[in-house]
Formats: sequence, structure tokens, C-alpha cells
Amino acid sequence: MTFNEWALAHEPTVRLSAFFGVFALMAAWEALAPRRVRLLPRRVRWLHNLALVVLNSLILRLLFPIAAVGFALRAAEHGWGLLNAFEIPFWWAFALSVLALDFVIYLQHVMFHAVPVLWRLHRVHHADADIDVTTGARFHSIEILLSMLIKFAAIAVLGAPAAAVLVFEVLLNATAMFNHANLRLRAPVDRLLRWILVTPEMHRIHHSMEVAETNSNFGFNLPWWDRLCGTYRESARLPQESMAIGVKGLTGSEQAVKLTGLLALPFVNAGGGYAIGSESDSDHEAR
Repeated sequence: MTFNEWALAHEPTVRLSAFFGVFALMAAWEALAPRRVRLLPRRVRWLHNLALVVLNSLILRLLFPIAAVGFALRAAEHGWGLLNAFEIPFWWAFALSVLALDFVIYLQHVMFHAVPVLWRLHRVHHADADIDVTTGARFHSIEILLSMLIKFAAIAVLGAPAAAVLVFEVLLNATAMFNHANLRLRAPVDRLLRWILVTPEMHRIHHSMEVAETNSNFGFNLPWWDRLCGTYRESARLPQESMAIGVKGLTGSEQAVKLTGLLALPFVNAGGGYAIGSESDSDHEAR
């Protein structure tokens, strides 16, 4: 059995084990060393946030039964993609694929902020009042489907090995839970760690209500793209304990908490869909 075939055979086990393991660790860390005081009861938010995660997982399995790892294996069988067109050592192809897929996710994230209709979907993620470990997986179902299609396209163009896709997806899910977690890192540790990984202190700025801060720190896994593309912001205007988190006019409302409201949110609330650069980053709040 090749590494790619092993990845396909064990994909559900690896992903679920990583998800539950990291989730439990982050939840415990949040309980022991929280960064911000919660605004809403955890049991209410977690019930609906996790219900959305389960719903999205079921939809993905129904519409994309082979998932990204299976698609990568199929791409290899057909010789699709740049990496399958040349004789490249496996570990080079593996590393390049993980880096390239992470950059694609960074660009996708920017796009979901820059295009008003996509921002309406993405606001489901940003409207969470208490950013924590569950926020890292709280996305509208349509955004999840669009993200999978973008991922499939990137895999087809790249010819990414199935093993690299599996590792990338596990890392992406794990780091998303980590950098959304409501946990406290010592300042020296955060300064060092954010050179190689997006930290909670770095990503929490992205969930600020202020436009200039919302439109910064787009990375989920690697922090380098923000630095290279000029979207990195070292600190928020206000201390992280007191800065406003979420989307103005939505955060804390029933529509932004309950599962039915989250699913309907992009269609019943026009809110402030905006394109990056269409408003003054210094004079307006994120809507």
C-alpha cells in the first residue's frame, strides 16, 4: 500500500481522531486560562455551533462522498496537475502541496471578505459573540460547499498527493480550532509562535468589529501570507479583553446564535455586505 492509498483508507479515522483530540485539548485550555469573559452561556452557543458542524459534515459526505483526499487520488490516477506532469520527488511534492493549498485558503478567505455576496455567507462565522474553539468550525453550509469546490480545483491544478491533502486538512482543522480558542498565551510565547503559526492573539484581531482589523490577519494556519501580502496586523487598537468582537448589528442576536438563524442569516439580513477597500478602514466600523 502506498502512502497515498494509506491516506485514503484511513482518512476518516485520522480526521476524526485529530478533531476530537484537538477540540478536547482546546476546550480544557479555555476553561483553565480564558482570554476574554464570555458574553453568552457556553451551552447555548456550543449546542448550535456544533449542530452546524454536524450538519455541514453530513452535507459534505452526501454531496462529495470521495472527499478531497479521494479526489486527489483520482487526480493522480488521471495524471492531472502540475506535480503529476513532472518527475518530482514525493516529499518535495508533499511539501509544495501543503504550502500551496494553505495559500489558496488564504486567498479564498480574502475573497470571502472582498465580494459582498460571499461576505454575507462568511458573516455567519464572524457574527459569533464569543470567539472560541467552536467558532473555528462555524461556517455557513454554502460557504463550506464553495470551499470544497475551490479545494478540488486547487488539487486538480496542482496534482497534490493524497497524503499531502490529508495532512493539510488535518492541520487546517486543528489550527482553526487553536487560533479561534479563547485561551491566553504568554506574550513572549505568542511573539515567537506567530512567526510559524497563526496564534489566537493574532487571529482574534481579525474578528474585531473595526473594518481595518476585520480585513487583516486572514491566515488560518501559516502566518507568512499575511506578512508577504501586506494584510498582517500586529495588534488591535483596543486591548483584546475589551475590543468588540463580531458583526455590528448581528452579534448576540438570536439570529446569530441559533442554528435556524445562522442558516437563514445570509438571505434574510442584508446587513453590511462590503468589498475590501470600499469603506474607510479608519473611519468606519465593520458592519
